[in-house]
Amino acid sequence: MLLILLCLFIAVVIIQFLYYVVFFGRFSFAKPLVSTPKRVPISVIVCAKNEAENVAKFIPLLIEQNYPDFEIVLIDDASSDETLDLFEAFEKQHSNIKLVKVENIEAFWGNKKFALTLGIKAAKNEYLLFTDADCYPTSKDWITQMSSQFTQQKTIVLGYGAYEKIKGSFLNKIIRFETLLTATQCFGWAKIGKPYMGVGRNLAYKREEFFKVRGFMDHMKIRSGDDDLFINQAANNKNTTVCFTPESFTYSMPKTSFKDWFAQKRRHISTAKNYKPFDRTQLATFYISQLLFVLLSIILLSFQFKWIIVLSLVGFRYIIAWISMGFAASKLKEKDVIYWFPIIEIVLIFTQLNIFITNTFSKPVQWK
Repeated sequence: MLLILLCLFIAVVIIQFLYYVVFFGRFSFAKPLVSTPKRVPISVIVCAKNEAENVAKFIPLLIEQNYPDFEIVLIDDASSDETLDLFEAFEKQHSNIKLVKVENIEAFWGNKKFALTLGIKAAKNEYLLFTDADCYPTSKDWITQMSSQFTQQKTIVLGYGAYEKIKGSFLNKIIRFETLLTATQCFGWAKIGKPYMGVGRNLAYKREEFFKVRGFMDHMKIRSGDDDLFINQAANNKNTTVCFTPESFTYSMPKTSFKDWFAQKRRHISTAKNYKPFDRTQLATFYISQLLFVLLSIILLSFQFKWIIVLSLVGFRYIIAWISMGFAASKLKEKDVIYWFPIIEIVLIFTQLNIFITNTFSKPVQWK
């Protein structure tokens, strides 16, 4: 029995090697990104619902972008706070700002996808750049950097949406490591030619890609997934590329309590079940191999069965994973979380297991 477990453990290590070196490595070990500035007109689209405080802070940073030809489409998703008032003030002050007001319609009440669809239709430019109302770009060249990756063939650009650092918070390190790992997976598979998701905090695409797949119609009833379900449907090896220059990042404030973050992750994981079969399979294979790696190494070492071989494989896997994630973290300016890699990984593995079990017995609360 232990010999069978050892053979299974070796297979798991091989799978982990393939993921970290072959699949994720396409991004981790990629050469620095070369930016070729474009001058295509860009429509920056921001959807907000009751985000008055963030709107006041972050919209001015979008207005100050150093780009020759862009408009900002502000979508007020039936806010009940001062969001609409602020949007109207910005629209009066700046000629390149367009306001879209969304009224509550019973069939689409509180549906961000409906609000975004109205904003996309209202945009005057073909090239669209998306961020959220609680996000801000790291530089005045955000539009320049994201648009620089557009070509005649590449009409979808996946960007990095990071989270702010909170000093002294271990939860913050967990959240940022999980974001780093997700981005590494996403960018790695995109570079292989199998893009499967993007994040609405930092995403660009040509409007024709939206209408090719009928927008969000195929998943309009699913409250979440305006970004990743659309990309899962529309992106392919020919039309998708990535942008990971530091000037292209956006930042937002992460959750500060485990309860809130856990609820957020429940929604994200419940959305992933709607991905294409291949994407669900590769994500599940990676997670199962992570879980089995931890469990099998504990079992085999507790019985001291071929412990030298087992310990060598454990060390080999951690070194490979650490190197791969270290290079990715360097690109995405998240190097401080790598020092905690083994501990954070175990926390994430069992948190995700908890989420799977919880979601099996109850549906996660969706955004309002």
